Amino acid sequence: MAAASWYHRDISRVVAEELLAKAGRDGCFLVRDSESVSGAYALCLLFQRHVHTYRILPDDEGLLSVQTVQGIQAKCFRTLPDLIGAYQQPNNGLVTPLLYPVHRARQAVDEDSDGEDVRGGGQAASAVLAGGAGTGTWLTTPITSRTHISQQLHQRLQEQVHSSPASDFMGFMAEYLNHHLQLDLEALRHGHPQLRHLSTALVTACRALHRQIDFTLAGLETLARVFDPPMSPLSPAREQVRPSQATAAPNLELLLNKISTVNHLLSSLEKKVLKSLQETVSRHNLSLPSTVASPPPTAKPLAVQSFEVKVGKLQRAALTVDVESGTVAITKKGSVSPEETIHQDKILQLIKYQSVQSKVRLVYDREPQRNLSRDFVFPNARKREAFCQLLQLMKIQHSNLDEPDLISVYVGTWNMGSTPPPRSLASWLTSRGLGRTQDETTACIPHDIYVVGTQENSLGDREWVEFLRASLKTLMAIDYRVVALQCLWSIKIVVLVKPEHERRISHVHTSSVKTGIANTLGNKGAVGVSFLFNGTSFGFINCHLASGSEKTHRRNQNYSDILRSLVLGDKRLSAFDLTLRFTHLFWFGDLNYRLDMDVQDILAHITKKEFETLLAVDQLNLEREKNKVFLRFSEGDISFPPTYRYERGSRDSYMWQKFKPTGVRINVPSWCDRILWKSHPETHVVCNSYGCTDDIVTSDHSPVFATFEVGVTSQFVPKKAPGSDPEPLACIEWESIEVIVKTASRSKCYIEFHSYCLEEAQRSGENTSQSCDVPGFLKLAWSAKHLPVLNPILPDLEYLGDQHLLLSIKGVESCESYGECCIAMRSMIGSMAQQFETFLFHRGEETGSMRGWMKVRVPKDRRSTRERLYEWISFEEEDTEPVADAPACPKPPLQPRRPRSLPEPASSYTNPAYFIFEGVP
Repeated sequence: MAAASWYHRDISRVVAEELLAKAGRDGCFLVRDSESVSGAYALCLLFQRHVHTYRILPDDEGLLSVQTVQGIQAKCFRTLPDLIGAYQQPNNGLVTPLLYPVHRARQAVDEDSDGEDVRGGGQAASAVLAGGAGTGTWLTTPITSRTHISQQLHQRLQEQVHSSPASDFMGFMAEYLNHHLQLDLEALRHGHPQLRHLSTALVTACRALHRQIDFTLAGLETLARVFDPPMSPLSPAREQVRPSQATAAPNLELLLNKISTVNHLLSSLEKKVLKSLQETVSRHNLSLPSTVASPPPTAKPLAVQSFEVKVGKLQRAALTVDVESGTVAITKKGSVSPEETIHQDKILQLIKYQSVQSKVRLVYDREPQRNLSRDFVFPNARKREAFCQLLQLMKIQHSNLDEPDLISVYVGTWNMGSTPPPRSLASWLTSRGLGRTQDETTACIPHDIYVVGTQENSLGDREWVEFLRASLKTLMAIDYRVVALQCLWSIKIVVLVKPEHERRISHVHTSSVKTGIANTLGNKGAVGVSFLFNGTSFGFINCHLASGSEKTHRRNQNYSDILRSLVLGDKRLSAFDLTLRFTHLFWFGDLNYRLDMDVQDILAHITKKEFETLLAVDQLNLEREKNKVFLRFSEGDISFPPTYRYERGSRDSYMWQKFKPTGVRINVPSWCDRILWKSHPETHVVCNSYGCTDDIVTSDHSPVFATFEVGVTSQFVPKKAPGSDPEPLACIEWESIEVIVKTASRSKCYIEFHSYCLEEAQRSGENTSQSCDVPGFLKLAWSAKHLPVLNPILPDLEYLGDQHLLLSIKGVESCESYGECCIAMRSMIGSMAQQFETFLFHRGEETGSMRGWMKVRVPKDRRSTRERLYEWISFEEEDTEPVADAPACPKPPLQPRRPRSLPEPASSYTNPAYFIFEGVP
């Protein structure tokens, strides 16, 4: 029996409220999965324009009951339909009886419009299980007929299509479930447990396996005989099992014997070959070459780099950067010897001009109490970035820090088109080609972390990983270590790190989500990896979304499914939106969003390099503007041509016509392959390159790359030993919090506080006031006495400045989240309360806004801090000309620059829709 149409599975609270609002009648209801309790449900009921949510919880025996008002005796039911039927009667503790079910929309089968191989697909499962997949407790009416059992098992079979298509095998199993299971059940009922019909089905399904094993077994036996000791002519010949005899009457016992034989041969063959070769060596007195291992290759030393610059208005000079010795030399044009050599520890600040992208100011210490600043203009912005990157690297190499403040991260994505890669991936792995690319002076500087995502990758998992490692070893002379590999069919993600960072990586998690036909096939979907680098959490997601220009809504749904189902990061944060669980989250892949423009117009704009015009009709940009996907994510500027759909073997022309049996399909050139990221507020992340290659032509997609400079934190060690003195406490105090959430509920709420700086999660009291005067919105407020004072585990300013608080607004009745947010503690530190304001998110949607006043008080003797390595580079908005070679004007001590991800202080709500609460029409 199929699931009732009022059961909407795992839709979000927001979607449920929208469906009920659209229905509009008192007594409309639906049931969805609970977001707060695994295996529980939420009954959503509309009454007087407000949605009331009741939890349906299973007890230890699996009986279901509704949490209603006190004083009403809870009734228990064996199935969900029984429960719903009972509550359609009045006086059961609900605000109104369940009158009008809101039906689940039927989903059309989503065909892959690009015609990819999606063998093994099945229908969407319609049976409903209590407690999620795998518990086996059916929610439909009690089953009395064997026909119902076979139907429901067949539906569960469709749910279990994993990483192998195996369509033929599934066909045999479906045949058994539909037609022969009942016969085995009947035999079992009469005391015959042999399951004869299942055995017959398995034998039939495994015929191909018999043939493959016979073929493999014959080859292994032949190879084993080659290395057997020579037999005496008088010895009897060994009897062999002929494949034709073995397969004459296949059965399961024979198959298992063959598998056992193959297993024995494989395990003994290597020993046999080694013994044979050793005997040959000793018999013929052969000498073996020395087995002393060659030393591992050392990283290539960085060559000294020179940049031609302008100093002042007319004068030209050369800046020579020697990373290894830690010096910058300034040599005037025509001069042989440097005019000045500056050691790295004398460089105080590097200022990049925003108004002139090729200009930089160097502030350095020449003499005690005398700082100088000099401006240099490079030939172009790329040369300036290369110079700054080399100086940053110099600072890192010559710092005396045990743990890094700054690392470089490479992210690459490529749809390989189901063809092997070329011999060299140099241009991709060194960020060279089109767009914002690495300068040749810095292209071969090795990154700390390489994250490579591929789609339609036909190589074996291990083969692909070793190919990447070998490629990096050739380019960088570094033997990168594998942190993680996660695959879903042909979607793969590989994370590699420098050997010295291997010990800094911990808490590695991997996950995958299928979003192919009916969300059961892995030809589309996502793979993810998360880990901690010292004290900083990273998440990486590689995805392949639905194809076709007209499938924008399906791609948006793929994104939501991935966001909801990917299991990554700290389990304690599993209730939070996936995009809030990591300090830095990178999301990339073949997103498949297309350009909404006629193909001929697109080609004309590409020829003229009018990318801005095309980006204005890019589906991903349009959906992001509507807040449909990738809320608050960032993406680098796109200055490279669309990466899809090229003619294979060339990058000169786009193959925008695809001939299929059903006709000609138009695939307009598009930026399908993208890299986006989202970081916690007040953290350091800078995208240094974003582009695509122009010389890798094996696929109809061009590989895309992006490189990032990322600030990281280490495990903090207090300067004072614990227990030496009475431990002073830092405290986080709240003066007030005001929240607006998009909801039709009137539920009372509380706030849950999470942070790595807290021993355990804390929660507030119920909100002190609320109003719902504006339809569809609920305004909540908390006063100071209903908000907890939080005490971090360490009181040091240096530690607290790197910490973040995650807040979740939860309903008192349902314990479900109405929205989550992240607040950086750095700008809240001080004796005076500071205002904060931020968005609320839930399941990838913006669900409201929060603002309030708070302060983080730090004991006086714990206020020391240090400048991070990335804080000595700042940005100058105004182009003010200093006098060349003149002492800089006296200035106050340098302040750490405002992180680029930090929004300006806000005095109003984030979303104009909320202005109505402030009297703004």
